[in-house]
Amino acid sequence: MTTVGLLYPGRRAEDDYPRLEVLLDSDIRLPVVRTDAGEDAQRVDALLATGTADRLAAGIAELRLAGAESLVWASASGSFVYGWEGAHQQIRTLARAAGLPASSASFGFVHAVRKLGVSRVAVGATYPQDITAHFTEFLRTAGIEVVASRSSGVRTAAEAAGWGRAELLELTGAADHPAAQAVLLPDTALRTAAHLPDLEDLVGKPVLTATQVTVWEGLRLADRRTWALHLGALFARPAEAPAPAAAEPRARARARAHTPRPGKKRDQP
Repeated sequence: MTTVGLLYPGRRAEDDYPRLEVLLDSDIRLPVVRTDAGEDAQRVDALLATGTADRLAAGIAELRLAGAESLVWASASGSFVYGWEGAHQQIRTLARAAGLPASSASFGFVHAVRKLGVSRVAVGATYPQDITAHFTEFLRTAGIEVVASRSSGVRTAAEAAGWGRAELLELTGAADHPAAQAVLLPDTALRTAAHLPDLEDLVGKPVLTATQVTVWEGLRLADRRTWALHLGALFARPAEAPAPAAAEPRARARARAHTPRPGKKRDQP
């Protein structure tokens, strides 16, 4: 059995992790401990407060008792707002406190992009534009080219947690770009486990979502390899994963078919 411990901020879309557990191998466990999220606001100051060492440390003992072999801070915005070096320090502190290998959703995205062998991505974020910019800068620091980004202007995790399949499809299609080899959706307040095949079918390329890469990152730290094609290209066996370049012609057609709605922002560097 492999157990990945997850520290999740507050109560929003944490029920996506039991769904992922069911869709993975029967001997994988994903216990979730909810941390104090503080103010529910997509602002830099509030997000920095969410990811403090004291708040993360509060859930460590429970996850150790659950037999966790690795820990992941299941928040993207609560890590990338610290910047590249600050986010590294955050997980080093977490690892020392737990005595276990540790990471965060933000680094999960970086490692997942590298695992897929892609270098150019599009970002579809629920966040306001300034928070999205922190994520794209985080990716660029990691050597990943962000060819397009879309900010939806959602200002609370509660609002993002209310999104369903239709909103996810719209965001993914609108964020996609012909030059992108993958589309990234960086918000662990979104429930995406049930929709990964539909999202990838829409754009014809890998789609990485925050809950998906959080779990994958924890399994990577625990040195557990598993495959589940219904969880997208990230969990596909090497022979089943689509070649990044092969998806681009289809993506161009999809990109033309999906334009942003009025009031939504699309930013291209």
